[in-house]
Order: sequence, then C-alpha cells, then structure tokens
Amino acid sequence: MRKDHRPYWVKKAYLTFRAFYAKRFLAPHCDFLGDHGTYMKPWYTDISGPNIRIGHCVTLISEKYAPVKIGVWGHEPDSGEIHIGDYVLISPGCRISACDQIHIGNSVMMANGVYITDSDWHGIYNRVDRPKEKRPVIIGDNVWLGDGCTILKGVTIGENSIVAANAVVTKAVPQNVIVAGNPAKVVKALDPDESFTTRADFFSDPIALSRFYEGIDKMVLKGNGFWHWLRTLWFPVQGD
Repeated sequence: MRKDHRPYWVKKAYLTFRAFYAKRFLAPHCDFLGDHGTYMKPWYTDISGPNIRIGHCVTLISEKYAPVKIGVWGHEPDSGEIHIGDYVLISPGCRISACDQIHIGNSVMMANGVYITDSDWHGIYNRVDRPKEKRPVIIGDNVWLGDGCTILKGVTIGENSIVAANAVVTKAVPQNVIVAGNPAKVVKALDPDESFTTRADFFSDPIALSRFYEGIDKMVLKGNGFWHWLRTLWFPVQGD
C-alpha cells in the first residue's frame, strides 16, 4: 500500500465533502438514510425509484467503472420497495433491483459485483410485460454474499449463511450453511453454537470508532506537507 502524502487537513476536508455529498445528493433519493454511514465515492452511486430505506452505519463503496446501483421499478407508480438494514457492506459493482420487495437484514456483507433481483423483468413468451406474480427476496442478518454471486427472485437466505463467489441462488437457503455453484447447493454446514463477530459488533459505538480513525489519520499523516503532496500528484517518482 502506497504512502498517503496528503496533509491531515486535506483528508479531513475530503471526508467532510464526501459526507456532505451523500447527505445532499443520495439522501433525497431515499425514504430513509441512516446515520454514521460511510459512502466512498458516492458520486458513482445510483439510487432510483420509490420506497428505498437504507439503515445506520452502512458502508457503501462505489467506483467509476463499478458503480453501485440500487433501484425500484414497481408495477405501479410508488410501488415496490428495497429495505437495507443496519451495518451493511455494499462493495463496488453491486446491483439491487426490485420490482416488488427486497429486504436485506443487518450486518449483511456484499462483495464486488453482487446482483440481487426479485423479478425476471420479462416473461418467457411475453417479452414485453413483467410477470405479475410477486416473488420477494429476503436476506437474513449476517449473511455474506461472495464476489459476483446472483440472488434471484423468491429466494430467502437464512441468517449467518455464506454464498460462494459466482454462485447463482435460485431457491431458499437455510441458515448457517455455505452454498456454492449454479444452481447453488449446500456444500457445508456452519456450527450454530459457534459465536459470530459481526459488523454490528464493529459499529457498536460509531462515534468512538470515528474518533479512533480520526486519531489514526492524525498520527499517520502528521508531518505531510502541502507542496510535497502536490508534487507527488503532478510529478510522481518511483517510490512515492
């Protein structure tokens, strides 16, 4: 990992702007956007449609070529909903698309490129209209969705379960298991008596956590000069 040459006040200004951007431009697209969220490059996040709720202490990471897209397109105006719980991690390239209902529990982790949808969006023979049958997606607390996996309509995933990378989930997954493959099948059972450390534990005191990271930034960036930082931006040399 390369050294961060920014002066502390430059990083602080960037983080302040990032939080302002999320509040000013993301929050208005949600029915609810919780407190203490971390929105990395929020200008690459696309939120559209009605009835979208995102909980507290969410970490949402977007990139220019891997934006996060969260959208509701219901059968009728103002219909359909997406509910994302507290402490959820959403990585670059994730897409969450609801026709009727997608409910994501607390402390869920989504790796890069996860796709969640509750509809096929077109019929097999009628490729103009969407199917009318409602097939909600329910993802339980503390679920881990691996890189590039797909969660399809009507799926319920039980709490603590893990979906392996690139798996395609087409039917219900019980709690405390690992599933893999296309279509996904149970490949391992987790010990339900083993305690889990979750993102809810990590964010148990978000204000203290924020102060801790602020202290780390002050220590790591101490002594960084403004002109040296500009030089590393415009005239980088090997080893910067």
